[in-house]
Amino acid sequence: MNAKIGYLLLVTVALAAIVTLGGCKKKEQPAPTKAPTIEKMAETATKTTEEAKKGATEIAQEAKKTVTAAAAEIEQAMCPIMDGNKIDKNVFVEYKGKKVYFCCPECKVKFEAEPEKYVAKLPQFKP
Repeated sequence: MNAKIGYLLLVTVALAAIVTLGGCKKKEQPAPTKAPTIEKMAETATKTTEEAKKGATEIAQEAKKTVTAAAAEIEQAMCPIMDGNKIDKNVFVEYKGKKVYFCCPECKVKFEAEPEKYVAKLPQFKP
């Protein structure tokens, strides 16, 4: 029986030593992160909004350029003087704030002499 008591005593001391020396290590808590302030959040939101507005403005400007260029291309394709002749983009005159294109310089001269005679043929002057 003394052997059992001695054995139990030895086991108890060993367990106590393990718990004391090894013990449960307390896990370190991660340092709390600092939450952004309302001011910082507002500043970030403002920057994001300004960037979005700038991007939208740039997109709108590009779209306007594209639409304007496309409209100019489809407005007039044929010479108003010589029916069936395609225009030369280098031969034109401004009439009532709009460009009128011709197939050749001679047609330009004819138009300048009597513009109202040919205006009805031009798509850029149709309502």
